Amino acid sequence: MRLLPSPRSLTRAAENVADRVLHGRLADVTPLPSTVIDDGPQCKVLRYEGAARGAEPVLLVPPLASPAFVFDMRRGCSMAEYLLDAGRAPYLVDYGTMTFDERHLGLEHWVRYVLPRAIAAVSADTGGRKVHLVGWCLGGTLAALAAADDPALALASVTLVASPLDARRVPMFALLRPLIELTNGAVGTAIYRAIGVAPGPVVKRAFQLATFDKYLTKPLAVLQNLGDRDYLEQVEAVDRLMDNMLAYPGRSMGQLYHDVFRANTLADGTITLEDRRIDLHRLSVPVLSVAGKDDGIAPPAAVHHIGTLVKNARLELAPGGHLGVIAGREAVNTTWPIVDRFVTANARP
Repeated sequence: MRLLPSPRSLTRAAENVADRVLHGRLADVTPLPSTVIDDGPQCKVLRYEGAARGAEPVLLVPPLASPAFVFDMRRGCSMAEYLLDAGRAPYLVDYGTMTFDERHLGLEHWVRYVLPRAIAAVSADTGGRKVHLVGWCLGGTLAALAAADDPALALASVTLVASPLDARRVPMFALLRPLIELTNGAVGTAIYRAIGVAPGPVVKRAFQLATFDKYLTKPLAVLQNLGDRDYLEQVEAVDRLMDNMLAYPGRSMGQLYHDVFRANTLADGTITLEDRRIDLHRLSVPVLSVAGKDDGIAPPAAVHHIGTLVKNARLELAPGGHLGVIAGREAVNTTWPIVDRFVTANARP
């Protein structure tokens, strides 16, 4: 093992530092060209330009707290760009920002309004084709719930990436559960009801807390990789994502807190939203679940729990943590090809 950096490595490091100082950044975060095909409340649907006529439509679904550009982080590391190059027609649903005025919105808003509207818009834009949903984290959970809630949706398949369904297997939840149960959940309830939303900075800190070891060692890792431009570009792109984390509406936060976390209802495959029961056992379209091998937020056991609920669900492991599995540097060789092959296997007219 080399103890001292080589002259070539030092030269590259100096070039990278100089470029960062002169230009302010290294990563090219210019978004892919896109066109808005539908624009409703919390439901802007974009079509990435450049797809061939008749290409399979893939609708990318972010979680509530993440900026939608998680699927298009930077040039050279973009799932949307990969899908275009693979001959797909990628689309994106963007919820926009959440404010105190949206505090009343519950999960049912996304399950019964936003995603069905987005799916219909994509299907219409592609001449009535069936749509492949691909959701990351809570986005995958919402996608599965929408598909189970309405089997008539124009869907060809549903893919969940890093979407945990068994809260008992999520380390952060397991750690906090005894503290919350001391007050029967009253402390958390009082907080989200008082502030109306979980602000973006709070969501960011929660994410950093869940990956605290990586957060602590980040400065050293950057120093050790000053000669690796692609590594530094990725760090910049991730920092940009974290700095733009969005708020959770209070009602949605309450449902996640009480139903998904405390009661762990999704472990049994069911949840009741607005007095209507949704049962994941009813999923009738092909389902793919991809878990990150190193995901400390949504471990494989929690993510692949869907395999106990949905017959013939395909379960895959890919390198990476919670963000890395969907947007990391290795995803181009792992997660994205897995999803692309699943789309090919389930192409529908």
